[in-house]
Amino acid sequence: MGPVGLQLLSGACLLFSLGMFGTGLSDLKQMFATQSVENIQFLPFLTTDVNNLSWLSYGFLKGDWTLILVNAVGVTLQTLYILVYFYFSSEKRSVLLKTMGLLAVLLLGYGYFNLLVPDVSVRLTRLGLFCSLFTITMYLSPLADLAKIVRSRSTQCLSFPLTITTFLASASWTLYGILLQDVYIATGCFFPSGCCAHVLAAGRVRTAVRGGRGLPGPLGSAPATLSPPPRSR
Repeated sequence: MGPVGLQLLSGACLLFSLGMFGTGLSDLKQMFATQSVENIQFLPFLTTDVNNLSWLSYGFLKGDWTLILVNAVGVTLQTLYILVYFYFSSEKRSVLLKTMGLLAVLLLGYGYFNLLVPDVSVRLTRLGLFCSLFTITMYLSPLADLAKIVRSRSTQCLSFPLTITTFLASASWTLYGILLQDVYIATGCFFPSGCCAHVLAAGRVRTAVRGGRGLPGPLGSAPATLSPPPRSR
């Protein structure tokens, strides 16, 4: 694939990632409308912010402007979600402690990668490995949704827009990593795309079975009740 193909794939990564990040705007709208954070979880915002910051650092170290642009937008939006959540939360102490814990982890990570690993190539390798493993760990949550779908025979716990955009973004980033021969980008995004594909497949199967046999439970008639997959790159 030539330079034009690479630019198109880079554009796809940007487009689908922005769509994935944008799904959090519904939570933002809900918080402003209800003046509360009821039924909205804080941890996905926090972990996604860490993930975006990690990949942003990797992008700067690698000199990849696609990574830099996408994750800079991600960091901005996730930080906005965190600030709004903190403003409307009735448990500000808990939110503040978790946020301070995040800052402490980031400072430790910065000190390790910049002070204890002076060699740039080694730093790039270790940071890439961390980003890849952290992303894979984050995307274990769709598997919980998959188990919930199977047990309840209902897809009401599934956020389809978020799952679809996550699948498209992860698949695009996997191809992007393969094209650049970057094992960390490719590996870190292949697992999330596979998880989302299985969740979407399970949702379609359950919906089809529901239509033919009349299984109990409304399908797609209620908002997600489980935490959705983290909004990240």
